[in-house]
Amino acid sequence: MAPAGAKRNILERLDAGEIVIGDGGFVFALEKRGYVKAGPWTPEAAAEHPEAVRQLHREFLRSGSNVMQTFTFYASDDKLENRGNAQRFTGAQINEAACDLAREVANEGDAMVAGGVSQTPSYLSCKSEAEVKGIFKRQLNVFVKKNVDFMIAEYFEHVEEAEWAVQVLKTSGKPVCASLCIGPDGDLNGVSPGDCAVRLVKAGANIVGINCHFDPMICVKTVKMMKEGVERAGLKAHYMVQPLAYHTPDCNCQGFIDLPEFPFGLEPRILTRWDMHKYAREAFNVGIRFIGGCCGFEPYHIRAVAEELATERGYLPAASVKHGNWGAGLEMHTKPWVRARARRDYWEKLKPASGRPKCPAMSTPDSWGVTKGHADLMQHKEATSLDELKPLFEKAKANKVLFS
Repeated sequence: MAPAGAKRNILERLDAGEIVIGDGGFVFALEKRGYVKAGPWTPEAAAEHPEAVRQLHREFLRSGSNVMQTFTFYASDDKLENRGNAQRFTGAQINEAACDLAREVANEGDAMVAGGVSQTPSYLSCKSEAEVKGIFKRQLNVFVKKNVDFMIAEYFEHVEEAEWAVQVLKTSGKPVCASLCIGPDGDLNGVSPGDCAVRLVKAGANIVGINCHFDPMICVKTVKMMKEGVERAGLKAHYMVQPLAYHTPDCNCQGFIDLPEFPFGLEPRILTRWDMHKYAREAFNVGIRFIGGCCGFEPYHIRAVAEELATERGYLPAASVKHGNWGAGLEMHTKPWVRARARRDYWEKLKPASGRPKCPAMSTPDSWGVTKGHADLMQHKEATSLDELKPLFEKAKANKVLFS
């Protein structure tokens, strides 16, 4: 159980050297459970199926999460209305429902509520700074009304848009985190991780880091580069990391969305709970103290993070009652060869097989090389037509021949 006492805000915890554990990938988890549609990736389930969102919050809380992030990813009105995505709820309705659910579960344990905003179709379509900031401001109004504990600007491929988000969120007076979905090569305009971090801190972010698009070790490496950049600039910040739960050694600068397996064939890449132990330790050793997960992370992954850092945190998560340390529960298995696996060195040295004889170890990512301002990225409300899809199909075929 978490230690008793009044809840402190995230900066008080991090300033005291504590480890804050985030939650996992709600969008992917709820898509697999049948509550989110792949493609739009929008979070209307907070209003349509609150019981599903509430239960997932509870599972992450039980697994050790200190942060209940509102299920508001892509909940801006321009995204909700993008490409024929019919909605029964407005962004404000979804965001309010998400805040209520996160607060309800956070109050059941030692957790804080984080309101989140993410990149917008309007930015990709070259709308003005004022228009994009207006979108963030409308979302922020709900988070202020619901009195969330802190703010997260996450999943930004362009540091400029992330700066705009931070500047808006900072007006709330609450602590602000900013995490980019970039790798060691920097954002999609080639701004290095270190320079991105400096810009975000100067914009007002208290905590900077990386989420999504890449696996844990790549994300930790990128946050380390951010930390070095901030320190070179003589600035101060805390650091966060919320990576994928998928191995991505073959990804290019756009991360896993360029993999041919995205999004429906990624399961062979899922990290084991033992991989998560390595991730948690590496993140801690680099100096990251806000450690969580993004797409692919399930509650058992977060439990593994919490168990690896139990000594530093001073307690185990509640869910560890049902999980023996390093497989110790297997001591009670009926088969002796399974009982023989009840030891740490077995799981630390295991090299899991995929069971897919003709599958390659790695893939060739799509490499379209398009970003903000390109005609292919201009967003619109109308559903994508067959005439619009045909040239994309042809380009995909051509790229496959070119890079195979």
